[in-house]
Amino acid sequence: MSTKKTMLPFSLPLLFLLLCLAAGAQPSEHTISWYQAHCPFPMPEVVRPSFPDRSFSIVDYGATGDGITLNTAAFQKTISACSAAGGGRVVIPSGKWLTGPIELNNHVDLHLEAGAAVLFTSDHSLYFAGQRLSSPISGRDLEDVAITGSGFFDGAGDCWRPVKKSKQTEAQWRSLLATGGTLSSDGEIWWPGRETPSSPRPNMVSLVNCRRVLIQGVTIRNSPKFAFCPNNCTDLTMDSATIYNDWWAQNGDGIDISACKKVVIYNCMVNAGDDGICMKSSGARPDGPALENVLIAGCTVGRAHGGFVIGSNTDGGIANIFVSDCLFSGTDVGLRFKSNKGRGGLVKDIFIQDISMRDIVREAVLFDTYYEDMPAGATKDPNKPAPKDKIPEFRDFHISRISCIGAKTAIAITGLPELPVNNIFFDDVVIRADKGLVATQAKAIDLRNVKLDVSEKPIFQTDKTAEIRIH
Repeated sequence: MSTKKTMLPFSLPLLFLLLCLAAGAQPSEHTISWYQAHCPFPMPEVVRPSFPDRSFSIVDYGATGDGITLNTAAFQKTISACSAAGGGRVVIPSGKWLTGPIELNNHVDLHLEAGAAVLFTSDHSLYFAGQRLSSPISGRDLEDVAITGSGFFDGAGDCWRPVKKSKQTEAQWRSLLATGGTLSSDGEIWWPGRETPSSPRPNMVSLVNCRRVLIQGVTIRNSPKFAFCPNNCTDLTMDSATIYNDWWAQNGDGIDISACKKVVIYNCMVNAGDDGICMKSSGARPDGPALENVLIAGCTVGRAHGGFVIGSNTDGGIANIFVSDCLFSGTDVGLRFKSNKGRGGLVKDIFIQDISMRDIVREAVLFDTYYEDMPAGATKDPNKPAPKDKIPEFRDFHISRISCIGAKTAIAITGLPELPVNNIFFDDVVIRADKGLVATQAKAIDLRNVKLDVSEKPIFQTDKTAEIRIH
């Protein structure tokens, strides 16, 4: 059956791609196999899903690509038919396909052909089933599942997210208020509809307890909350995907890998309203760290709260992460490691090398054990007692061949008196910043061939609890 092709407008993700290329971001010259072979720890093979050679078009199951017709039922019928037949490819042709939540199934490759745009509806009622809130794309307890192709998914996030006045121009703010919505009592935060700080928002792509997952080529943009959020998944590959949220998108994280094992993130581009590429881990496991064996290579992060991030929840333990050949341009923080009492755990054996950074707003490298996240519009309770368990521990980090042109602070380390940040090794690092190294409660911080070109002296602003060793 032939399908009428729809021309799509010039998109923000495409503009982001062009800006990244202009800034010097290029696809990695090395393959995934090369990085696996050069990993500083024994990186197990990450197995990709395989699918039977058969296709199921959503058009054959009643979908209409006019951007107006709601195609939720057609998507689910096609996915169910594909899975029931033993698996294969669900094809989304060129067009604008409006839909409600999509639930994936076993052995299904959800494939967007060139020119395909999947637009999720702004009708919030379709995402609620009783008390259960569905993500635009979800899957649970699956094996062999993929989202591939060259089209894009748009999560209609602007009808879900609050917006802070401080992140808008005057013209943007006036335009936003003219659409209606709800304004906070101090006039600083706007919510669409009648939402409040406690109103739930779904993550864009939520995969829980899945095995052999592939995300390849597609663009995921405008998410209601976090964009891509796998939890407790094994054998996960992201290859040449683009994640795009506007920089003011509240809680608009790009990639959040939580409690997963055997993960590859390769040649991806991220622009986010919060953290760019982030590792998280909750729930202690008897068999070791909940998140381990992760390879991140050849990626570019534009605007984001952090380029590569660990935390804030690390209580499940994190180990064996290799980050290489990445560019962070315009992020608030370059390398950001954060947690606090009550959600912390052991994070160790982290290897980061060959990273280029430019125009970093705050710290090029940050270790923060007093991090606290507050929802938009919420206020901090000064009488809330500090947790006494789940203490964060950052140790055995190897950070080498790092360059940064422009940052407020080169390196900032804040540990805890009872558990300082310790055994952090910097090798061949060059950072141009306003401030140099600021540290407290830090032990065995080794600097080898580290040059900090700063305008504010002294270069080292530390106290007696900071042990800095220069080689």
